[in-house]
Amino acid sequence: MRLRLSLAALALGSVAVPALAEEVNVYSHRQPELIQPLVDAFTKDTGITVNIAFVDKGMAERLVAEGARSPADIVLTVDIARLKQIVDAGVIQPVENAVLDANIPESLRDKDNMWFGLTTRARIVYASRDRVKAGEVTTYEDLADPKWKGRLCIRSGTNDYNIALLGAMIVHHGEDYARTWAEGIKANLAKKPNGGDRDQIKAIAAGECDIALGNTYYMGQMLADPETKPTADMVRIDFPVFENGGSHLNISGVAMTKAAPDKEAALKFMEWLSSDEAQRIYAEKNHEFPVKAGVPRSELVQSWGEFTPDTVSLSDVAAARPAALKIMEEIDFDN
Repeated sequence: MRLRLSLAALALGSVAVPALAEEVNVYSHRQPELIQPLVDAFTKDTGITVNIAFVDKGMAERLVAEGARSPADIVLTVDIARLKQIVDAGVIQPVENAVLDANIPESLRDKDNMWFGLTTRARIVYASRDRVKAGEVTTYEDLADPKWKGRLCIRSGTNDYNIALLGAMIVHHGEDYARTWAEGIKANLAKKPNGGDRDQIKAIAAGECDIALGNTYYMGQMLADPETKPTADMVRIDFPVFENGGSHLNISGVAMTKAAPDKEAALKFMEWLSSDEAQRIYAEKNHEFPVKAGVPRSELVQSWGEFTPDTVSLSDVAAARPAALKIMEEIDFDN
């Protein structure tokens, strides 16, 4: 279309050709409702349209199949391992940009500038306020102790968040220990893994279990919603740590595709996502932890108190994903 308009302009001489509106095409692992407030604010600020395709599974495979014909400019992911997958698939291009480098800490961006972290979140323990004493939950390792038998709820063991946690356990203690730990977690389950993190909070409130593993921001979203707040109020957040580390963190991140049709608009969106305004939206609307220095967490998240983030390399955690997935499949965790 752009070529046809240019040829027509040449033929007609003085006829002006209207500029094509900028737009960004996004493939997203993130649920649409979590990023729509960001999209709306960005379009309001810049006039650039953002088109989102929610791709829950097979994003790397889809980008490989589309090749140079892919309409996607950038990808948004929910997990460090997903970022590594698309990098390993060869469908991402490096982005060297001073704004991104200034806004995003070096530890939360790829050393080769292939991906950039936008938020962090902790995978922690939801605990019943009535049935679990404060301070009773201490470490991730302790969750495999038989004292929790019949008291633990969790979503699928092959979910990205749980695979990342198991990957971190591998980094800390090795595969043999991680397998034994995962078997201990399975033995302590109150019911078959199902649902999402919000469902684990609901299960605790309903008395189906006493503790569960989940991400911090899901609790924030339920507490901020008048309809779900009474349920969430029955549950407490505890920050366990690894025996030789801190609380497990993961990231949401962004990368530019190799085929990006509109690199300029894509870069504007990437820069904006690291800005004060976007980071505040992440904090206030999603209750995630901003990565940009100086942008505070939401008041709700701050009310949970401080915690010690784990310091293991996220790249190492991502590299452990295949081993973690193999463990979950071999022990038939979900059954």
